[in-house]
Amino acid sequence: MPNLKKEPGVRADKWLWAVRLFKTRSQATLACRNGKVSIDGEEIKPSKELQEDIVIKIKTGPIEKQVKVKALLQKRVGAKLVSNYMEDLTPEEEYEKIELLKKQPFYRRKGMGRPTKKDRRDLNKWQHK
Repeated sequence: MPNLKKEPGVRADKWLWAVRLFKTRSQATLACRNGKVSIDGEEIKPSKELQEDIVIKIKTGPIEKQVKVKALLQKRVGAKLVSNYMEDLTPEEEYEKIELLKKQPFYRRKGMGRPTKKDRRDLNKWQHK
C-alpha cells in the first residue's frame, strides 16, 4: 500500500507572522478571520495549511499586497532573511497609492488622535483655497 502521508504545511497565521507581514501572530490571525487574507480569491482561515508556490493576497490599509510562498518556516526570521521565504509580487501601483496619500496636503495616519489647533487651522486653509 502506498504511503499517503501529506506534506507537512504550516499554518497561514504563523507563516504570515514569521515572514514579518504582521507584527504579531494575533494580528495575522485577526486579519485572516476578518477576510483580509485570501488565496485564489477565497478568504482563508488562520489554520489553513500553506504549501510552497502559493500566491497570497493581503489587504493592509489602502493597498493589497501579493506574496508568493517560496519556502515554509515555523519560526520568525530576521528581516534580511525574509526574501528566502517569500517573493513580493505586489504591483508598483499599489505602493504608489501610499505615496499619493502622503503627498496630500493634510495627511494624518490612523490612530494619531484628534487634530491639534494648528492642524485644524492648516486644514481650514487647505479647504478654503
